[in-house]
Amino acid sequence: MKAAVLEENREDWLADAVATILCLANEMDTFSADDLAREMRPPAQQNWTGIAFSVARSRGYITTVGIHSSATKSRNGGIQRVWAAVKEEA
Repeated sequence: MKAAVLEENREDWLADAVATILCLANEMDTFSADDLAREMRPPAQQNWTGIAFSVARSRGYITTVGIHSSATKSRNGGIQRVWAAVKEEA
């Protein structure tokens, strides 16, 4: 039973995270996982954040525009992608 509950929480968290990523993409020129972490509740599993960005990228919402060091203390300056909204061509 616990696995089913965790799976449901995973899907709920991912749906919320992708929606938040889309909002960040529309509101900011560029953003990173640090920005998502400030806006979202923490994921139950650390890899969920990367999965959410992969989903948003595969749906064509965002694209990588660079890399930088994380400002989050727990990430200890680790490298992370910088993202931006995919601009629609006129």
